Amino acid sequence: MAMAAAGESVDLRLPEVVPTTQLQSSQWQFDGVVLVTNTIDKLCGDLLCLKTALNQYKSIDASVEQEVVLVHDVGLPGSRLIFAPTGPLNRDYDDVRRFSDAANSGIKRALKAGMVKPILVCPPEGLFKDASLVTVLGALHALYVPLEIYEAQKEKSNKVDYLGVWAPSEEEAKKLVKLASALEMGRTVCRDIGGSDPERMAAPKVANYVQNIFHNSVVTVSVTCDLSTLQAEYPCLAAVNRCAKDVQRHQARVIILDYNGEGAKEKTLLLVGKGVTYDTGGADIKAGGIMAGMHRDKCGAAAVAGLFQVLSILKPRGIRVMGAMAMVRNSVGSDCYVADEIITSRAKRRIRVGNTDAEGRMAMVDLLCHMKERALDNYEPNHFELFTIATLTGHAIRAVGCNYSIIMDNGPARWAKTAQEIQEAGDEVGDPFEISTIRRDDYEFHKGKSEYEDILQCNNLPSSATARGHQSPAAFLIMGSGLDKHGIDSEKPLRYSHIDIAGSSGPFPGIPTGSPVVALTAKYILPRI
Repeated sequence: MAMAAAGESVDLRLPEVVPTTQLQSSQWQFDGVVLVTNTIDKLCGDLLCLKTALNQYKSIDASVEQEVVLVHDVGLPGSRLIFAPTGPLNRDYDDVRRFSDAANSGIKRALKAGMVKPILVCPPEGLFKDASLVTVLGALHALYVPLEIYEAQKEKSNKVDYLGVWAPSEEEAKKLVKLASALEMGRTVCRDIGGSDPERMAAPKVANYVQNIFHNSVVTVSVTCDLSTLQAEYPCLAAVNRCAKDVQRHQARVIILDYNGEGAKEKTLLLVGKGVTYDTGGADIKAGGIMAGMHRDKCGAAAVAGLFQVLSILKPRGIRVMGAMAMVRNSVGSDCYVADEIITSRAKRRIRVGNTDAEGRMAMVDLLCHMKERALDNYEPNHFELFTIATLTGHAIRAVGCNYSIIMDNGPARWAKTAQEIQEAGDEVGDPFEISTIRRDDYEFHKGKSEYEDILQCNNLPSSATARGHQSPAAFLIMGSGLDKHGIDSEKPLRYSHIDIAGSSGPFPGIPTGSPVVALTAKYILPRI
């Protein structure tokens, strides 16, 4: 076990975000306005000048309020106004993401127009209380610079000189900028790790990156790299690592993060993130051109690191958070683990491998057991909440599409309405969840099929071709970690929720979203700052 070594801080490349209550500022020379709203009728007070400009433009172009438009007006900063409308907001089915989508489109149009000092304006919105925050996050997503671009071309470290953020009052503006900047820093960490290629963010380099990010911060970092220790403490992860271990730059790492907020602890979160740096499928190799994009299989662990970045900035009180990043490469070769092997987990469960392409659950199950042990060592009723976060199954995408995380609770978490509350928090901040239920069928699916094994890791089909393909892995993680002994009827029930972000983690090609960092922040961090 190695503690974080001293190192240089990592440049997270967040553009300077400046709060303002004025479109024309003596301090900040904005060169254009980006307006996000559903209708120009909301423009009043100091924003009337924008309404005047848009009404004049409307007389020659009826597409106002329907698509992004660029308006010339000499009375505005830079003589330019980009209106990025959300479109009409239907209360039946629209949500606050209309604002982030519009802001993203508006900023991209501003960059094409040559703006380097834009001011972002979102008038007060009654339907969605966090519309302004979501708008800023949408703009910042468009301004993210990939880590590899920055490292190769330092002059491209930022797409703008600075971004102005307008709010009706100075207090609101400063609060908005502080919160949006913290969340974007977390999403940047998540994107850097999750989106960078399988060599730039191979497991040892992820460990170095994380150690540097949290050097001299309130977050402590420890890294396990010794192969014998990995084998003894995390045998299922070690099985996945077996083929990669002889290539030094691909060897596995277990990264443990710890944040201990000030004050009496009312809650402890224990998180495990899947960090498969590249997934070939192993012996059950991904064939037919579907291997491309598998460097994104580390977005679960990346989200854990991203959440800790938010913790390190906002420093919520009364909460402790421990996170484990299971960083491993699922390589293929003469020493790879194979279907039919029986591996005994940390919880002493005999697991029959059914498909080596179900490596994510193997990478996480012993770390989940480790977190379970920590909770039991300091057990308090209703105090601990355990999570796994993973780009785990193609079935998740087939079930709910590409824009939603899926969350599912064990019995104690379902009684506590964990999934429901996270879904509600995510809806407020544009990081949406769908809820699935772990059923008896899922446990039956993973019961050992012979006297040899206690648990079957997986069947021989892809998850997308398997009924209940995203629910049953949660049952496996519960069984393989020994959490099945801590359900509702036990003396020490533990709340556990599994989050599948296969769809919500972002498109490839494209930029990772940083999900579910914002939703988890809204649920657990914001009420404590």
